[in-house]
Amino acid sequence: MGRRRGTDRIVARVDTGEAELVPDADRPRSFTLLLDGAPQSHVDLADPTHLEFEYVRRLAAALDLVAPPGAPLRVLHLGGGALTLPRYTQATRPGSTQRVSEVDAALVGLVRRELPWPADPRLKVRVADARATLESARDGSYDVVVADVFAGARTPAHLTSVEYAAEVARVLHPGGWYLANIADGPPLRHARAQVATVRAVLPRACLIGDAAVLRGRRYGNLVLVAGRVEPPVPELTRRAAGDWFPGRVLAGDELDRFAGGAAVVRDADATDSTPPPPGIFSVRR
Repeated sequence: MGRRRGTDRIVARVDTGEAELVPDADRPRSFTLLLDGAPQSHVDLADPTHLEFEYVRRLAAALDLVAPPGAPLRVLHLGGGALTLPRYTQATRPGSTQRVSEVDAALVGLVRRELPWPADPRLKVRVADARATLESARDGSYDVVVADVFAGARTPAHLTSVEYAAEVARVLHPGGWYLANIADGPPLRHARAQVATVRAVLPRACLIGDAAVLRGRRYGNLVLVAGRVEPPVPELTRRAAGDWFPGRVLAGDELDRFAGGAAVVRDADATDSTPPPPGIFSVRR
């Protein structure tokens, strides 16, 4: 069990570090999950459609557009955190079949105990490595694969290679989509390489993010949407422009220029993603 600081904050050791569940002072029954001080998830237990983090709203916008409103989807979530997107999908697409792969068993236990999600036999949370989960999945078994995996605020190397991306492509049905949260900062080497790597197997793609992040001016989150058919760029552009924190969408020639000849990453030379700058999360703790 976790120990409490003050009246509400919960602090617990989990398998990947120290987890904190911090109440949101502005929204009753809402909490932010931090791991070793880095914000990982925000959940509103009363309203799972409320999404606090801008990159999560961009992932959700893509989920909203991959099928007609309310239509159930088959979704594989790589990385669980506090299950923000699985809860959102439960609420917006009832009947969806979802599998969540989270490597940290103690974290899953903490979230299950303190921030329980609605019981649903179609939502299964499993303790497993993300790539191992992919490799065990059947061909064409998912409509959407969402990747939001961080260890020590970095994406593990084995989830950045073209061999990994090929496994994602294999488990997606032909019209399916890969949605990935990519964190990077100047000069965006990791993000450019990830665009090149994923497009080697899922060539139709776009990248959504804050303009300053896309221009390499600061560290932040970018959302990659990739598949075998063209993504809904006009709709995603409207969603990004109308967000609380407006963003841009790169596609076509702009995305080609962004990748800028970056080399495809292979297992043999893969590295963890770029670490965040020191102190970047200190204000949000």
